[in-house]
Amino acid sequence: MAAAADHVFDPWDPAFVADPYPAYAELRARGRVIRYEPSDQWLVPHHADVSALLRDRRLGRTYLHRFTHEEFGRTPPPPEHEPFHTLNDHGMLDLEPPDHTRIRRLVAKAFTPRTVERLVPYVRGLAEELVDTLVGNGGGDLLTDLAEPLPVAVIAELLGIPEADRPLLRPWSADICGMYELNPSEETAARAVRASVEFSGYLRELIEARRAEPGEDLVSALIAAHDEGDRLTGQELVSTVVLLLNAGHEATVNATVNGWYALFRHPGQLAALRADHSLVPSATEELLRYDTPLQLFERWVLDDIEIGGTTIPRGAEVALLFGSANHDPAVFADPGRLDLARAENPHISFGAGIHYCVGAPLARIELAASLTALLERAPTLTLAAEPERRPNFVMRGLRGLRVELR
Repeated sequence: MAAAADHVFDPWDPAFVADPYPAYAELRARGRVIRYEPSDQWLVPHHADVSALLRDRRLGRTYLHRFTHEEFGRTPPPPEHEPFHTLNDHGMLDLEPPDHTRIRRLVAKAFTPRTVERLVPYVRGLAEELVDTLVGNGGGDLLTDLAEPLPVAVIAELLGIPEADRPLLRPWSADICGMYELNPSEETAARAVRASVEFSGYLRELIEARRAEPGEDLVSALIAAHDEGDRLTGQELVSTVVLLLNAGHEATVNATVNGWYALFRHPGQLAALRADHSLVPSATEELLRYDTPLQLFERWVLDDIEIGGTTIPRGAEVALLFGSANHDPAVFADPGRLDLARAENPHISFGAGIHYCVGAPLARIELAASLTALLERAPTLTLAAEPERRPNFVMRGLRGLRVELR
C-alpha cells in the first residue's frame, strides 16, 4: 500500500514554500510513490524514478491523443477556461507524438545551435549593460533590474518581438503560468484566460506582419517552414510562440534570483566564485540544482504503471518532484550543501526525454552571462534586505531581491 503525503507536503503553506527540501527528504523516506489527495496526484520524489518516468511513453503530457475526457475518467475543463486551454494544449510541451514530434522538429530547425551561438555577444553585452546601470545606481532590485529584462529581451530578440512591445510579455506570461500551480483559483484562471486572449491576438497580428515582411527571426522561420509544406496550423504557430516566450524566460528569471539568494546565504562559496571565475559553468549547474526553479512536472498515466510495488492506474496523474530529485542523496553527495565546484551534477532542472527543454543551451548562456557580469562589474554586491518569496510552489521564485554595493 502506498504511503500518504499528509502533513508533509503542503504547497499552500508559506513555511513549506519557503523551504520544501526537508519535507522532500521525509517524502523520499516514505517511499517511491506517495498519494496526495488534495491535488488528486501521486507524488514521485526520487531522482531515479523521476528520470525514468520522464522518458516513459506510458505517461503523457496529454491524454487527448488517445482518449476523450470521459473515457479517461476526467471532467472536461469549464467552457469559460477554453481560451487558455486552446492556447496551452496546442503548444509542443502539452502535446504527444506524432504532433509533438512534428512541431518540435520545426522549432529545432529554426532554433539551431548556430542561432543560439549567434546570440552570445548580444546576451553578454546586454548583461553587462544592465549590471553597469545597477552599479551606477549603487544597487537596486536584482529581479527587475537584471533577472527579468535579460531573458525577456533575449527571447524577444530571437523571436522578433519589437522592442516597444516587450513590456507586455512578462505580465501575460506570469498570468498564464499561474495556471500551472496546483489547484489554481478561479481568479487565477480568469487572469490566465484574459492573458491568453490578449497574447494570442497580439501574436496573430505579429505573424501576419512577418508573413508580409519576413525578418531574420524565429517567427519568420516558423512561418517559412509552414509555408514550405511542413504542417503547422495557425493555432499551433501561436501556441508555439507563446510557449517559447514563456518558457524562454520564466525559469531563467527564477534561477537567477534563487541562485543569487543562495550565494548570499553561502558567503564562503560566493567568495570562492569571486576568486575564481572559471567556476561559472559548474556554478551555473549547481545553482540550478540547489534551488530548482521548476519544482514539479505533471504527467498523465496512459497505461497502468508500477512504481515500487504500487500500481498507478490509467487515468491517474503523477507529480514528478524535480526539487526533491535534485536533492536525492542517492545521486548527489551531501545534497543540502551548495558546492559550486560539484563535478558530477546530473540535475533534471531542464527535464528529460522528448520534453527536455529545447531552450536549455540558451538558458545556460543567459545564466552564465549575468553571473559573470555581476562577478566582474559588481564585485562588492551584497544583499540589502531579506527577500519575500512568491507564494507559488511549482514555479519557485522571489518577489524581488534588493542588493547594494558595499
